[in-house]
Amino acid sequence: MPRSASPAVSQAVAILRHLSRHPEPVPAAAVARDLGLPRSTAYKLLSLLADEGLVTHLPEERRYGLGVGVFELGSAYPRQAGLARVSRPVLARLVDETTHNVHLAVLHGRDVLYVLEERAPGRPMLVTDVGVRLPSQLTASGLAMLAALPAAQVRALFPDRDAFVTRRGTGPRSLTALRSELAAVRTRGFALEDGTVTEGLASVAAAVVDHGGHPVASVAITYPRHVEASVQPLADAARRAAQELTRRLGGHRKEHP
Repeated sequence: MPRSASPAVSQAVAILRHLSRHPEPVPAAAVARDLGLPRSTAYKLLSLLADEGLVTHLPEERRYGLGVGVFELGSAYPRQAGLARVSRPVLARLVDETTHNVHLAVLHGRDVLYVLEERAPGRPMLVTDVGVRLPSQLTASGLAMLAALPAAQVRALFPDRDAFVTRRGTGPRSLTALRSELAAVRTRGFALEDGTVTEGLASVAAAVVDHGGHPVASVAITYPRHVEASVQPLADAARRAAQELTRRLGGHRKEHP
């Protein structure tokens, strides 16, 4: 369809691209001004995009940011583009190196979706099988990716306490608690989950990022708590694998507040 035949579509795409270039949500008036749109048009398109989950409205701040739907679309792309195929040999080598189960997950809204698992001989089966979804803030895989997102996008994913799910009474229950955990992930350089998903098992994970520095997946190693005296060697192995996948995808890391 010629671009001139669908101005509303072109304008909606321009709004999404404009929001993606800002680290924080943007006032509607600024969107209209920067894109040369009538204010009424900007407000209408922002409202329609919010209805579809592609934009999040923060009414207290009178600002708009990217919504959960954008992350769902973004996480679908690497899966369709062969992320699992690219990752499988890297994960297989990681299993050989660590002798533990390894899996690859992507963000899907506020959840993580497990798309690939490589099992080590003699290790127990995990609940994080391919196709399983779990709340991202409860898993090492999810925390690793959330820690690589800008603060505004984390806030869009978890706008209030109703967005938080706990498991056996564990896990962050507020945005403040989640931000504290994500700060710890960035300081350590890896995410850690200890018994939250499955009692007796722990996981370490590191994020895989694209050319824009946004997380497209995470590599996690799950191990029995009694086996490992120190998590650091496993964390280092997970980070090396994530860095290798980042390199293969042409990505690079950037710092987020």
